Amino acid sequence: MNQLDLTGRHAVVTGGAAGLGLAIANRILASQGQVTLWDKDAARLIKARESLLVEFPASQVDIMSVDVASYESVAQASVKTLALKVVDILVNCAGITGPNTTMWDYPIQAWRDVMDVNVNGLFYCCKELSSHMKDRGFGRIVNVASVAGKDGNPNASAYSASKAAVIGLTKSLGKELAETGVLVNCVTPAAVKTALFDQMSAEHIQFMLSKIPMGRFGLPEEVAALVCWLCTEDCSFSTGAVFDLSGGRATY
Repeated sequence: MNQLDLTGRHAVVTGGAAGLGLAIANRILASQGQVTLWDKDAARLIKARESLLVEFPASQVDIMSVDVASYESVAQASVKTLALKVVDILVNCAGITGPNTTMWDYPIQAWRDVMDVNVNGLFYCCKELSSHMKDRGFGRIVNVASVAGKDGNPNASAYSASKAAVIGLTKSLGKELAETGVLVNCVTPAAVKTALFDQMSAEHIQFMLSKIPMGRFGLPEEVAALVCWLCTEDCSFSTGAVFDLSGGRATY
């Protein structure tokens, strides 16, 4: 593992109780940073903290039950978190896939659920914490998008559209904050084998694998490495940018 320096930096990681969020939190801690995990699943949050405390001190790890799809929940969590520590870093990792079906059969409520978590939730978190970072003159925001936001996966219209929205929001906010010391970037992984696979059909998983020239799924640790570099001060001249993690799949 290459050494990254996040000494003294505190990160909020949404969707931090499992999958990519937990892997990212682990890498931040290994880089001497501190984390507050935001997740809707309180029981899973407790297990996540326990797993991190095997290697890292309790002073570096906090947890908070937050429903990012609710602006009120995000606003309250922001106030509580900022009352304890400044927030230097926000990693927006919370997300759901929605069902794998054609658009004409796509359930209306499922569409709304995907947009509420993947787009609205990310917007709420950026809205609440970006002004705090701007006032302090330093911050790093990293949004987890997807190669589906570039290519558009069939039978995943809501997920693809939501991740395209994440890319657009990243570019917009990056420009708005460009002169403030707050950098905003996103990563676009191809399929990474996490618990999100449980929400997908076997056919859709095989389709995603078939599109990756490297012939394998990504690893959570690979995503975490790039995300954490984007959180460091070494990342100093990239904002509103999109970083590929697709095993050769992305064409732009």
